[in-house]
Amino acid sequence: MDLSTSAVVFLFLTYHLCEAGDRNYNAVLMVSNGGKWGEWGKIEFCPKGHAYGFSLKTKQFSEGLSGDDTSINGIRLHCSSGAVVRSTVGPFGVWLEAKKCPKGYLVAFTLKVEAPQGLGDDTAANNIQFSCGDGTVLEGESTDFGTYGQWSKRCPTGAICGIQTKVEGITAVDTTGLNDVKFFCCD
Repeated sequence: MDLSTSAVVFLFLTYHLCEAGDRNYNAVLMVSNGGKWGEWGKIEFCPKGHAYGFSLKTKQFSEGLSGDDTSINGIRLHCSSGAVVRSTVGPFGVWLEAKKCPKGYLVAFTLKVEAPQGLGDDTAANNIQFSCGDGTVLEGESTDFGTYGQWSKRCPTGAICGIQTKVEGITAVDTTGLNDVKFFCCD
């Protein structure tokens, strides 16, 4: 590695460790089917420990011609330390009851996303499933639009300890809410 490549790698790692609030992580879990709208929020971490559960903020199906569906507007991680953390959250919907691993922690996920609808009502992310360390699969309660994509990689060691969401704020015509999410793994 030459000097300029070393400097870039050093700056990248320094930026991410500072952004992470000094919590070291060993992997970032992502999926390829996330929605295209919105901005990435701040990375948030469990202060200690790992996530053993999650809850969704969802807006259910809107009826009538003027209804604008957004489905998922936020995801919270429930941490073994007792903390509940979240990244950016959209303005619509209500928080639903937490889903929790019977044993262990969250280690992988898959996202249910609706493809862009053209002139129709876009919703982007509509549901999520997590795999627990013991193999249990937990699924959120949200709308049925879209399809699940491929599973993320599994945390190489440890479990999920942090989250970063991509959310579209209120727009004049067609708001989508949560579009994509990344999870961070800690030992």
